[in-house]
Amino acid sequence: MSVARSLLRIKAPRTVACIGRNYADHIKELGNTAPAEPFYFLKPASSILHPKAGPLLVPKNNNVHFEVELAAVIGPKGADDDVNPGNARERIKGYAVAIDMTSRTYQELAKKKGLPWTLSKGLKTFLPISHFIPKEKIPDPMNVELHLEVNGQVKQQDSTALMLKNVDQLITHCASVSPLEEDDLVLTGTPKGVGPVVPGDVITAGVRVNGQELEEGKIEVKVEERTSGYGSE
Repeated sequence: MSVARSLLRIKAPRTVACIGRNYADHIKELGNTAPAEPFYFLKPASSILHPKAGPLLVPKNNNVHFEVELAAVIGPKGADDDVNPGNARERIKGYAVAIDMTSRTYQELAKKKGLPWTLSKGLKTFLPISHFIPKEKIPDPMNVELHLEVNGQVKQQDSTALMLKNVDQLITHCASVSPLEEDDLVLTGTPKGVGPVVPGDVITAGVRVNGQELEEGKIEVKVEERTSGYGSE
Protein backbone atom coordinates (compact mmCIF):
# COMPACT_ATOMS: atom_id res chain seq x y z
CA MET A 1 0.00 0.00 0.00
CA SER A 2 1.37 3.45 -0.89
CA VAL A 3 1.94 6.09 1.77
CA ALA A 4 -0.70 8.36 0.17
CA ARG A 5 -3.39 5.67 0.38
CA SER A 6 -2.59 4.87 4.01
CA LEU A 7 -3.12 8.44 5.23
CA LEU A 8 -6.24 8.72 7.37
CA ARG A 9 -8.29 11.81 8.11
CA ILE A 10 -8.92 12.81 11.69
CA LYS A 11 -12.47 11.82 12.62
CA ALA A 12 -14.90 14.49 13.75
CA PRO A 13 -14.38 15.16 17.46
CA ARG A 14 -17.05 16.18 19.91
CA THR A 15 -14.59 18.38 21.77
CA VAL A 16 -11.40 20.20 20.81
CA ALA A 17 -9.76 20.99 24.15
CA CYS A 18 -6.86 23.42 23.94
CA ILE A 19 -4.07 24.37 26.30
CA GLY A 20 -2.52 27.82 26.23
CA ARG A 21 0.73 29.11 27.72
CA ASN A 22 2.46 25.74 27.98
CA TYR A 23 5.91 26.80 26.71
CA ALA A 24 7.91 29.35 28.71
CA ASP A 25 9.41 31.18 25.72
CA HIS A 26 5.99 31.55 24.10
CA ILE A 27 4.60 33.03 27.33
CA LYS A 28 7.51 35.48 27.33
CA GLU A 29 7.13 36.53 23.69
CA LEU A 30 3.47 37.50 24.23
CA GLY A 31 4.14 39.21 27.55
CA ASN A 32 1.87 36.84 29.47
CA THR A 33 2.30 35.19 32.86
CA ALA A 34 2.70 31.45 33.46
CA PRO A 35 -0.54 29.90 34.75
CA ALA A 36 -0.61 27.90 37.99
CA GLU A 37 -2.66 25.20 36.26
CA PRO A 38 -3.13 24.33 32.57
CA PHE A 39 -4.80 27.23 30.75
CA TYR A 40 -7.86 25.51 29.24
CA PHE A 41 -10.09 26.73 26.41
CA LEU A 42 -12.08 25.27 23.51
CA LYS A 43 -12.14 25.57 19.74
CA PRO A 44 -15.26 24.51 17.82
CA ALA A 45 -14.86 21.29 15.85
CA SER A 46 -16.31 23.19 12.87
CA SER A 47 -13.05 25.18 12.66
CA ILE A 48 -11.11 22.07 11.54
CA LEU A 49 -9.51 22.27 8.09
CA HIS A 50 -8.48 18.85 6.79
CA PRO A 51 -5.53 18.35 4.41
CA LYS A 52 -6.28 19.56 0.87
CA ALA A 53 -9.75 20.74 1.94
CA GLY A 54 -9.15 24.29 0.77
CA PRO A 55 -7.46 27.50 1.89
CA LEU A 56 -7.20 29.05 5.31
CA LEU A 57 -9.60 32.00 5.29
CA VAL A 58 -8.65 35.13 7.23
CA PRO A 59 -10.81 38.22 7.87
CA LYS A 60 -10.02 41.48 6.12
CA ASN A 61 -7.66 43.90 7.85
CA ASN A 62 -7.00 41.40 10.60
CA ASN A 63 -3.86 40.40 12.50
CA VAL A 64 -3.99 36.59 12.35
CA HIS A 65 -1.31 34.44 14.01
CA PHE A 66 -0.28 30.79 13.57
CA GLU A 67 0.47 28.46 16.51
CA VAL A 68 1.72 24.95 15.69
CA GLU A 69 0.84 22.26 18.25
CA LEU A 70 0.93 18.54 18.88
CA ALA A 71 -2.62 17.22 19.25
CA ALA A 72 -3.48 14.03 21.10
CA VAL A 73 -6.35 12.00 19.63
CA ILE A 74 -8.36 10.38 22.40
CA GLY A 75 -9.28 6.70 22.23
CA PRO A 76 -12.29 4.84 23.67
CA LYS A 77 -12.96 4.76 27.39
CA GLY A 78 -11.65 1.81 29.34
CA ALA A 79 -13.22 -0.05 32.19
CA ASP A 80 -12.06 2.70 34.55
CA ASP A 81 -13.18 6.15 33.41
CA ASP A 82 -11.06 7.89 36.02
CA VAL A 83 -8.19 9.62 34.22
CA ASN A 84 -5.01 10.38 36.13
CA PRO A 85 -1.36 10.99 35.19
CA GLY A 86 -0.67 7.28 35.69
CA ASN A 87 -3.12 6.09 33.03
CA ALA A 88 -3.67 9.17 30.87
CA ARG A 89 -1.34 7.89 28.11
CA GLU A 90 -3.60 4.85 27.74
CA ARG A 91 -6.43 7.13 26.57
CA ILE A 92 -4.39 8.26 23.57
CA LYS A 93 -4.92 6.33 20.34
CA GLY A 94 -2.89 8.62 18.11
CA TYR A 95 -1.71 12.12 17.35
CA ALA A 96 -1.90 14.91 14.79
CA VAL A 97 -0.19 18.18 14.04
CA ALA A 98 -2.54 21.13 14.40
CA ILE A 99 -2.26 24.86 13.76
CA ASP A 100 -4.28 26.89 16.23
CA MET A 101 -5.02 30.05 14.24
CA THR A 102 -5.82 33.13 16.30
CA SER A 103 -7.17 36.53 15.32
CA ARG A 104 -5.21 38.85 17.59
CA THR A 105 -7.45 41.68 16.39
CA TYR A 106 -10.62 40.03 17.70
CA GLN A 107 -8.85 38.63 20.75
CA GLU A 108 -7.55 42.00 21.92
CA LEU A 109 -10.93 43.67 21.39
CA ALA A 110 -12.60 40.97 23.47
CA LYS A 111 -10.01 41.24 26.25
CA LYS A 112 -10.45 45.01 26.49
CA LYS A 113 -14.21 44.57 26.89
CA GLY A 114 -13.88 41.67 29.32
CA LEU A 115 -15.69 39.37 26.89
CA PRO A 116 -14.99 35.76 25.84
CA TRP A 117 -12.61 35.50 22.89
CA THR A 118 -14.06 32.40 21.21
CA LEU A 119 -14.51 34.40 18.00
CA SER A 120 -10.77 34.90 17.69
CA LYS A 121 -10.17 31.13 17.75
CA GLY A 122 -13.32 29.68 16.22
CA LEU A 123 -13.65 30.98 12.69
CA LYS A 124 -14.16 28.50 9.86
CA THR A 125 -10.79 26.95 8.74
CA PHE A 126 -9.00 28.23 11.88
CA LEU A 127 -7.76 24.75 12.81
CA PRO A 128 -5.68 23.28 9.97
CA ILE A 129 -4.84 19.71 10.95
CA SER A 130 -2.72 16.89 9.58
CA HIS A 131 -3.72 13.32 8.92
CA PHE A 132 -3.99 10.87 11.81
CA ILE A 133 -0.64 9.77 13.22
CA PRO A 134 -0.77 6.23 14.73
CA LYS A 135 0.33 6.10 18.35
CA GLU A 136 3.24 3.80 17.60
CA LYS A 137 4.76 6.47 15.32
CA ILE A 138 5.25 8.71 18.37
CA PRO A 139 6.50 6.49 21.23
CA ASP A 140 7.19 9.51 23.43
CA PRO A 141 5.07 12.64 22.82
CA MET A 142 7.43 14.57 25.08
CA ASN A 143 10.35 14.03 22.71
CA VAL A 144 9.35 15.19 19.23
CA GLU A 145 10.16 18.30 17.25
CA LEU A 146 7.39 20.56 15.97
CA HIS A 147 8.05 22.97 13.13
CA LEU A 148 6.17 25.55 11.06
CA GLU A 149 7.23 27.59 8.06
CA VAL A 150 5.68 30.53 6.20
CA ASN A 151 6.64 30.70 2.52
CA GLY A 152 9.48 28.30 3.26
CA GLN A 153 10.96 30.36 6.11
CA VAL A 154 11.15 28.61 9.47
CA LYS A 155 9.10 30.41 12.12
CA GLN A 156 8.64 27.76 14.83
CA GLN A 157 10.90 24.82 15.61
CA ASP A 158 11.13 23.37 19.10
CA SER A 159 10.92 20.17 21.08
CA THR A 160 7.84 19.14 23.03
CA ALA A 161 10.27 18.44 25.89
CA LEU A 162 9.95 22.17 26.62
CA MET A 163 6.31 21.87 27.69
CA LEU A 164 5.63 23.18 31.19
CA LYS A 165 2.93 20.56 31.76
CA ASN A 166 3.42 17.18 30.09
CA VAL A 167 0.89 15.39 27.93
CA ASP A 168 -0.27 13.11 30.75
CA GLN A 169 -0.97 16.08 32.99
CA LEU A 170 -2.82 17.92 30.23
CA ILE A 171 -5.12 15.01 29.41
CA THR A 172 -5.80 14.46 33.10
CA HIS A 173 -6.70 18.12 33.53
CA CYS A 174 -8.96 18.26 30.46
CA ALA A 175 -10.75 15.05 31.47
CA SER A 176 -11.36 16.51 34.93
CA VAL A 177 -13.06 19.55 33.38
CA SER A 178 -15.28 17.59 31.00
CA PRO A 179 -15.27 13.88 30.01
CA LEU A 180 -13.18 13.09 26.95
CA GLU A 181 -14.85 10.92 24.32
CA GLU A 182 -13.30 8.87 21.54
CA ASP A 183 -11.83 11.03 18.74
CA ASP A 184 -11.77 14.18 20.88
CA LEU A 185 -8.64 16.27 20.45
CA VAL A 186 -6.37 17.76 23.09
CA LEU A 187 -4.07 20.49 21.75
CA THR A 188 -1.00 20.76 23.95
CA GLY A 189 0.22 24.33 23.45
CA THR A 190 2.59 26.08 21.07
CA PRO A 191 6.31 26.86 21.30
CA LYS A 192 7.85 30.27 20.66
CA GLY A 193 7.87 31.94 17.26
CA VAL A 194 4.19 32.64 16.64
CA GLY A 195 3.50 35.37 14.13
CA PRO A 196 1.22 36.78 11.46
CA VAL A 197 0.17 35.56 8.04
CA VAL A 198 -1.49 37.46 5.20
CA PRO A 199 -3.39 36.42 2.09
CA GLY A 200 -1.03 34.81 -0.41
CA ASP A 201 1.16 33.17 2.22
CA VAL A 202 1.67 29.40 2.30
CA ILE A 203 1.97 27.72 5.70
CA THR A 204 3.70 24.36 6.08
CA ALA A 205 4.12 22.44 9.32
CA GLY A 206 4.99 19.03 10.66
CA VAL A 207 6.58 16.85 13.31
CA ARG A 208 9.89 14.99 13.46
CA VAL A 209 10.70 11.93 15.56
CA ASN A 210 14.44 11.30 16.04
CA GLY A 211 15.04 13.75 13.20
CA GLN A 212 12.75 11.91 10.78
CA GLU A 213 9.74 13.72 9.32
CA LEU A 214 6.42 11.90 9.72
CA GLU A 215 4.48 11.88 6.47
CA GLU A 216 1.18 11.72 8.33
CA GLY A 217 2.00 14.91 10.21
CA LYS A 218 2.57 17.20 7.24
CA ILE A 219 0.41 20.28 6.71
CA GLU A 220 0.45 22.65 3.74
CA VAL A 221 -2.21 25.32 3.39
CA LYS A 222 -2.57 28.58 1.47
CA VAL A 223 -3.88 31.72 3.15
CA GLU A 224 -6.71 33.60 1.45
CA GLU A 225 -8.98 36.47 2.44
CA ARG A 226 -12.58 35.81 3.42
CA THR A 227 -15.05 36.82 0.74
CA SER A 228 -18.23 35.93 2.63
CA GLY A 229 -19.36 35.61 6.22
CA TYR A 230 -18.10 37.36 9.31
CA GLY A 231 -15.05 39.55 8.69
CA SER A 232 -15.47 39.72 4.92
CA GLU A 233 -16.58 43.35 4.78
